[in-house]
Amino acid sequence: MRHPEELGWDDSLYENGADGTDAAGTASGAGTAAAAASRTVSVPQQRAAGRHGPGPAGGGHGGRRGRTSGGGHGGGGGGGGPRQGTKRRRFRALRWVSGILALLILGTAGAGYAYYRHLNGSLRSDARAGSASGVAKPKANAAGQTPMNILLIGSDSRASAANVALGGGKNLRDDPPLADVQMLLHVSADRKNASMVSIPRDTRVDIPACKDAKTGKQYPATNGIINTTLARGGPGCTLSTWEKMTGVYIDHWMTIDFAGVVQMADAVGGVPVCVKENVWDHPTPAVPGGSGLKLRAGTTKVQGKQALQWLRTRHAFSSDLGRNQAQHMYLSSMFRTLKSQDYFTSPTKLTSLAGAAIKALEVSDEIGSVKKLFDLGMQLKDVPVDRMTMVTMPTVPDPEDPDNHLLEKTADTDQLWSLLRNDVPFDKNGKAKSGSGGTGKPTVRASAPTPDHSPAETAVTVRNGTGGEEQAAVPGRAGDIAQLLVGKGYGRAVTDSTQTPSKATTVLYPSTGSEGDAQGVAKALGLPTSAVKKSGEVSGVTVVVGADWRESGTYPKQPKPEAGDLPASADALSGDKLGCMDVYKPYQW
Repeated sequence: MRHPEELGWDDSLYENGADGTDAAGTASGAGTAAAAASRTVSVPQQRAAGRHGPGPAGGGHGGRRGRTSGGGHGGGGGGGGPRQGTKRRRFRALRWVSGILALLILGTAGAGYAYYRHLNGSLRSDARAGSASGVAKPKANAAGQTPMNILLIGSDSRASAANVALGGGKNLRDDPPLADVQMLLHVSADRKNASMVSIPRDTRVDIPACKDAKTGKQYPATNGIINTTLARGGPGCTLSTWEKMTGVYIDHWMTIDFAGVVQMADAVGGVPVCVKENVWDHPTPAVPGGSGLKLRAGTTKVQGKQALQWLRTRHAFSSDLGRNQAQHMYLSSMFRTLKSQDYFTSPTKLTSLAGAAIKALEVSDEIGSVKKLFDLGMQLKDVPVDRMTMVTMPTVPDPEDPDNHLLEKTADTDQLWSLLRNDVPFDKNGKAKSGSGGTGKPTVRASAPTPDHSPAETAVTVRNGTGGEEQAAVPGRAGDIAQLLVGKGYGRAVTDSTQTPSKATTVLYPSTGSEGDAQGVAKALGLPTSAVKKSGEVSGVTVVVGADWRESGTYPKQPKPEAGDLPASADALSGDKLGCMDVYKPYQW
């Protein structure tokens, strides 16, 4: 085999000179891999020196130098002994290896950067909000921390072939998407607890005027079903609707479609779920359709299409409320899986998960990069599994369509939203003071509509809701507040003997057109704008004097709610519990 020297390679060009430096001018042994790589560029010069020019002083022909001991061919002078020859061979090997490593490092870094840019370029994002809700960001606590709120939206879009294959409905491909899954994730300012609230998709709410950031199309304010918000200005409109309803500032949104659910479930490697009986969500003579979910009783790890079927199952779990409960079980189980497999402490795993999320999600502009998604995941690493609580927003049947639609149960949702606004944990496993900087007073929304009528023209009914299971109602309390309103110009204020127990004082109104008048009444009584609620249980502006205002003519400053003070109707589930779903009889097998 011919050696490099025979092909014209002259190693003497790179050996130590009299000043102790190598040919590149760096101290002996201190040359970098990059410098070594750069030397390989001058091969023609090296060949020329090896074939035609003399070796170093005292050397003979440089082509075979250092290969023999003593004065054999080319071995005279210049220190060509065995030990030095070995050093030279080692030095040559190190140069070759370092040169190759330098090229590999540069090539890998370039490829990695290109891939990183590709991921960032693939991430879909859009404007955070569809309209100005007037809800201000919460103030930081003494440590400079603020809570984080993210709205998670599941879209039923059939706009792609993959979604049609997973969700059917080819005839729905051109229809605007509906936000059939909506969950607000709240992470406390100190990152020690997290809360999640779902709202049933068929809940009727006030939807603000929205602008679609992609098309520029304007949508007027309306009263409608909350899952239509996605088609009335995109995810930003859904976010604005939640802010209007809750008085809670929402930092970001994320949307996911059918194909995205499958991708994320596969990225995690499956999520354990449980049913008490064998379940098959299939079409029946009475109810067509169904998710196709088919599982045996007990715990099963679902992923891919089966995970999507679990999240979409409604009939087998009896209702939309049952489906919300199943979704909570899935997400709490996913959270435990991620924690147990060290996703939140392993940068490699978390980056891999962020890569999958980029393909599966669309996000608001503020988190529209790989790094920001990575950082977002790191926000959850310190939340213990028993400090994550999931609930469903309390609702009542909608009087306009009690069989299909719902309204929020204001007496209980006021309590729920107050916990979120004040950054108070949904669980009792930690301290009540989570560090939010909350004031105890609900957030005031600056965008409250102005009254349509003067106080003298506004009819107001006042009810006594100061009683309850733990205490009797204060006699004559409705009359006291009615007189207070009369003194403020509301001469048409009257009392109603209907007892309506309520923990918080609220002003109810029946339709969007009367919200401004209700806000005017709230302002006259010193109530926050968040106390004004739409209700199908009233026919006009109605004040329900709650247990928080049992005496005096001035609405008192409200104390900060206690940790874990959730209404029973919220159907809470702790993150450390797997839970197991009941199966509706017709879908058992």
